[in-house]
Amino acid sequence: MPTRLNPYLNFPGNAREAMTFYRDVFGGELTLSTFGDFQATEHAAQTDNIMHGELVTPNGLSLMGADLMEGQEYRQGTNFSISLSGDDETELQGYWNGLGEGGTIIEPLVSAPWGDRFGMLVDRFGISWLVNISGAGAQG
Repeated sequence: MPTRLNPYLNFPGNAREAMTFYRDVFGGELTLSTFGDFQATEHAAQTDNIMHGELVTPNGLSLMGADLMEGQEYRQGTNFSISLSGDDETELQGYWNGLGEGGTIIEPLVSAPWGDRFGMLVDRFGISWLVNISGAGAQG
């Protein structure tokens, strides 16, 4: 799988509604996973919120989105991240290392509950990045 660069939108609790809307607009296949699916929250009210959503259209568009975690602040204009994903561990680890220089690691690049390596950081320019290395979870 080649490395992909695509937008990742954050929502204040209405990601399911928003991602469904985008599916209706663009067509394609929508996959939604909740915080409860991965036991990724201690807050009962957040169990059914979207931890990860991905819309892939027949013509190659990809849009990802999720609800913010409990305690994260929602501010219009800062409700997005850029997501890098693929299976080339060397390439993606290099991007992670470069983007992290002078930045802030939010979640280290480690094994994730879904079996990949995943991490979150904010680069030195204030841009949020998500990196997911497919199938590399056991190596994290």
